[in-house]
Amino acid sequence: MRNYKAYILGEDGHFIERVDLLCDDDEAAKDEARKLAIGQVVELWESARKIATFHPTNPG
Repeated sequence: MRNYKAYILGEDGHFIERVDLLCDDDEAAKDEARKLAIGQVVELWESARKIATFHPTNPG
């Protein structure tokens, strides 16, 4: 298992919250981070490596 961080960005582009994720690999971490991108931008990181940015989606 690897440690990932999902950073939720506010409207001004600054981090407003961090969610720690423990996942097997990048793809599993992306799946988890994507779930957080409802109405907000989420950046997924592993240490200093930025993996992906997810833009807001509509629920449902």
